[in-house]
Amino acid sequence: MHRRVMVPVAALLMLAAGCGSGGTGQGTAASTTQETGKKIALFLPESKTTRYEAFDRPLFEAKVKALCAVCEVLYSNADQDAAKQQQQVEAAITQGADVLVLDAVDASAVAPLVNQAKQKKIPVIAYDRLISGIDYAYYVSFNNVRVGEMQGQALLEALNARGTTAKGEVVMIHGSPTDPSSADYKKGAKSVLDGKVTVTKEFDTPDWSPDKAQQQMEQAITALGRDKVVGVLSANDGMAGGAIAAMKRAGYATLPPITGQDAELAAVQRILTGEQYMTIYLDIRAEAEQAAELAVAIVNGQAPTAPAKVGNGTADIPAFLLDPIAVTADKVKDTIVKDGFYKPEQICVPEVKAACEKNGIQ
Repeated sequence: MHRRVMVPVAALLMLAAGCGSGGTGQGTAASTTQETGKKIALFLPESKTTRYEAFDRPLFEAKVKALCAVCEVLYSNADQDAAKQQQQVEAAITQGADVLVLDAVDASAVAPLVNQAKQKKIPVIAYDRLISGIDYAYYVSFNNVRVGEMQGQALLEALNARGTTAKGEVVMIHGSPTDPSSADYKKGAKSVLDGKVTVTKEFDTPDWSPDKAQQQMEQAITALGRDKVVGVLSANDGMAGGAIAAMKRAGYATLPPITGQDAELAAVQRILTGEQYMTIYLDIRAEAEQAAELAVAIVNGQAPTAPAKVGNGTADIPAFLLDPIAVTADKVKDTIVKDGFYKPEQICVPEVKAACEKNGIQ
């Protein structure tokens, strides 16, 4: 499967010797970069979702370093606190950041921050979450509606295979209401499931919290009865883990199929052992590196052309949208393992070893 639509931004960077791998850059903008350095600010929203600290941050920082040794990354994590993120962004502007890469805690409320940057002529790249209400330089993310469609289709296929599609209720556990991506996932999933399954309990989950998802699943089981829940549409893996914990606690002999997203290590292990049906594998390396390439290109005076545009309610934002991949147990080897996202020894701990062998992962 073709996973991403990318303009070869890195090729443009060869023009900038200060961040390239060749010439001296004498008499160019790159020589100024080499003398003074540039500051690239990266803001991530939280750490409850393991991907941000385990993948997004180190991959972004490594790519910036590879492309521009003299570029400094100013990194901040907001711990799901919008006020804290505001302080972090304002601090980076004060510190002279040349470009902001912003994964907003509340993407519908950060337009004033983006406006502050624009007044200082600092370009902004919306990372992972689409910022609304204002125009800015770029948006780098995945096709989020497609993510939801894939989750809905996978759940429907699992229910059909078990013959339970019309025999009970589906619980939907959506993401944070302050994350516009969550609305896209919901839209995509419902476009597939509406009219085909009965959805009786549906939750938005503040902070994408696994603990809150567990509480929500417990509420659903109590309200519906254990035997009536035939499937769970969970928007990500962390919340899927919370829902699975609730179902185990409720005494399910066989867990109903449940979806996820992010290919968290624990989720991949659950998929192999049969506790979780699937995850959406997002090539976070591609996303982080695309954002890093754009940021470095911007600080070197480049303006790469994006292959798409996404409307945010105010403007059409130049966008790089990467393709998600649906992964069930039989696809782990040829996607997650093949790409080196996790090594077999990371996945195949003793309690997962037999499942790994069954699926050809050794």
